[in-house]
Amino acid sequence: MNYAAIKTCDIANGPGVRTSLFVSGCTHHCKNCFNEVAWDFAYGEPFTKQVRNRIFESCAPDYVAGLSLLGGEPMEPANQRELLPFVRNFRTLYPQKDVWCYSGYTWEQLTGAEPCRCRCEVTDELLALLDVLVDGRFEQDLYDISLRFRGSANQRIIDVKQSLAAGQPVLWQDKPVFSTHTMD
Repeated sequence: MNYAAIKTCDIANGPGVRTSLFVSGCTHHCKNCFNEVAWDFAYGEPFTKQVRNRIFESCAPDYVAGLSLLGGEPMEPANQRELLPFVRNFRTLYPQKDVWCYSGYTWEQLTGAEPCRCRCEVTDELLALLDVLVDGRFEQDLYDISLRFRGSANQRIIDVKQSLAAGQPVLWQDKPVFSTHTMD
């Protein structure tokens, strides 16, 4: 697997400060994709042990809330197979931090409710290691700059743990960042 970029101190792809890994390779080819260069599976640099360790180190500070996986397409089968051991290791190192994943595939496709080529032998385990899945292709006609953590209105922000327990998608609930108490 190759990666297109790593962004440390990212505040756009999930709550709080995060490290975001942009993998290479995507077959969706969404119109006006913000990262079209990463469609090519050969784009970028190899995802080596040294790169993994650099990402792990970037997540060590207490102020880092978690890891975000983007692309390209993290849920392309070839990428899933490489990401699974990486996310397993991340969970072992940082059990208190969360993992977000952005995918053009839908929850229904990833879980097998709708047949899709994205499902492979590691999909269920990788999904179970995620906290949040932002699903669905970017749709230019539904683009909305006011949406938090997503680009178009068709995309959902799914609480993976609750969804797996419920057997259906459960939307993630944003938590307030600031206290609303007043002074007397």
